[in-house]
Amino acid sequence: MVPTPDAPGREIRVLVVDDQSMIRAGFAALLDAHAGITVAGTADDGEGITEVVRRTRPDVVLMDIRMPKVNGLDATRAILAAPGTPPKVIMLTTFDADDYVFAALRAGASGFLLKDSPPEELTHAVRVVAEGEALLSPKITRALIADYATRPDARARPDATLSGLTDRELDVMRQVAGGLSNAEIADALVLAEQTVKTHVSRILNKLGLRDRTQMVVRAYESGLVRAGR
Repeated sequence: MVPTPDAPGREIRVLVVDDQSMIRAGFAALLDAHAGITVAGTADDGEGITEVVRRTRPDVVLMDIRMPKVNGLDATRAILAAPGTPPKVIMLTTFDADDYVFAALRAGASGFLLKDSPPEELTHAVRVVAEGEALLSPKITRALIADYATRPDARARPDATLSGLTDRELDVMRQVAGGLSNAEIADALVLAEQTVKTHVSRILNKLGLRDRTQMVVRAYESGLVRAGR
């Protein structure tokens, strides 16, 4: 392995799931070249994914959305519904706005990565998600918003749970829904970055959400943020 200055203290185990052998091999080689990351295994389809996860014990799964037998959406649902503590799932897609993207967010994916992303984005994504954060780049967030606005079921549904949030927490949630990082939110709202992290944590706890990705979904589904505004 080639050491990297940002390598975390513990080894991150990754499972790569994609039906294209060249992509599996390429991602595996890139990840194995970085200290602190180990490719625990690979799979060419979502079929039998829970057994593969049980056997390889990954912290993060890189999951292709489109596969011939069991697609990434169904495979993600299976992984997150299995007993025990599930790994984080990063969906792999070749498009900024894939048909399955919004449904995969609802299913519990922790983020998205374009297959043609630079190598440094791949390793960054694995590290960020392994640490419990969500990964939604502004580019993909904008594509999701545009896609969501065109859907026939895009009308906001009343969400009484948001009434338990403070005005400042609602402000932070709006910024998260716009794809901003904690540092960017701190600048926008003139807050300390640690204060933003505290607000994000409280929002997740109050709404019973897994991560920032689910927060984005809730923000749009509840009408807190409207597409195009």
